[in-house]
Amino acid sequence: MTAEVDTPAVAKRAITKPEWSAGLLLAILLVAANLRVTLTGVGTLLPAIEHDTGLPASAGGVLNTLPLLMFAVTSPLVGRVSHRIGSTRLLVLSLAVLAAGTVVRSLPSVACLFAGTVLLSAAIAVGNVLLPTVIRTHVPASRIHTVSALYVTVMGVVAAVSSGISVPLAGALPGGWHSALAWGVVVALAALAGWLPRLRGSRPDAGARTGVAHAPTPWRSWLAWQVSLFMGLQSLAFYTAVAWLPSILIGQGMSTAAAGWMLFYYQLVALVTGMVLPLLTRGRADQRFPAAAASATAAAGFAILLLTPGIAIVGCTLLGLGSGVCLVLALSFQSQRATGPSETTALAGMAQSIGYLVAAAGPLLLGILHDATGSWSGALVALTALSVVMVFTGYGAGRDRHVRADV
Repeated sequence: MTAEVDTPAVAKRAITKPEWSAGLLLAILLVAANLRVTLTGVGTLLPAIEHDTGLPASAGGVLNTLPLLMFAVTSPLVGRVSHRIGSTRLLVLSLAVLAAGTVVRSLPSVACLFAGTVLLSAAIAVGNVLLPTVIRTHVPASRIHTVSALYVTVMGVVAAVSSGISVPLAGALPGGWHSALAWGVVVALAALAGWLPRLRGSRPDAGARTGVAHAPTPWRSWLAWQVSLFMGLQSLAFYTAVAWLPSILIGQGMSTAAAGWMLFYYQLVALVTGMVLPLLTRGRADQRFPAAAASATAAAGFAILLLTPGIAIVGCTLLGLGSGVCLVLALSFQSQRATGPSETTALAGMAQSIGYLVAAAGPLLLGILHDATGSWSGALVALTALSVVMVFTGYGAGRDRHVRADV
């Protein structure tokens, strides 16, 4: 059974004093750099991949959706494995698998292309779940938002760089797109080098050493569901915008080049907003208003694109403002709403499993809706409505309460 706990003191008793250092911050940021870098370059290389391999467009769509599905499948399993072997050991293992999967994906074989994608996506899912646990365990509570914003920023910047340099690398390196897919192994090896020294003295988590069962996934907690749905809805909005925003703007009369720059602008606004958020919310445990206001801002952005496409720049600005805040809060809630490291892993596994499942379904279903109606109006109405729902889930997830898992 699970319950919501109003007293932050419960959470404080569940963990030990944080062991915080600049070296640990660097190690966290190196992991963050790997969470999107091997994925974002695929979209820009997809035309070349389809041309060389003969893959149909539907298979290319599967290649882009496969990582999100792997995130959803793998995330709930991370807590049990981490409980047995320890978070540090599992994180190091996942980085090694990520490096191997990146190399396998770049080999000249369609089977290796998909097999490598499965391997590296499973490894990234482990990092996605464990990073909130590492932050919850080692970072002082007053700095969780700041560190979360930093790792979201690093994740976004490296992902944008990967998108930008993949095509030039394919043209400059021998092996073409194969070599461009492989360059992310450098980032994985750098993170592995940063975490290998931390294996010394690492042990299974405290619960495993004392025979206590690992924290169960809090399926019966309404607060956990609010955190999970908030994660899912903000992920759906982001991945839908990345997938369809240029097409929506082109359909409304914008040039292809301008639509591409508008997508870049949207992501830039989101990154800057995520960096500024900790300065505005420092020391505040109750995040109901920021979460609800950011969700409403995203809803307003979609509504402007629907009703007044002539001021798309305003709509994209509001989308960026809302997305940047919602992403940082969604990741922070996975640390802040748990009572300890094991509970954080369980909550993060649940939130990211549901979140990425929703994110994977969103762009696909909205694309089908567009094909059925011949217009983006229905998709924009749906996105506006879902963002309004996100207002309420964000308000609930932002409460200063904790999910307690009773084993």
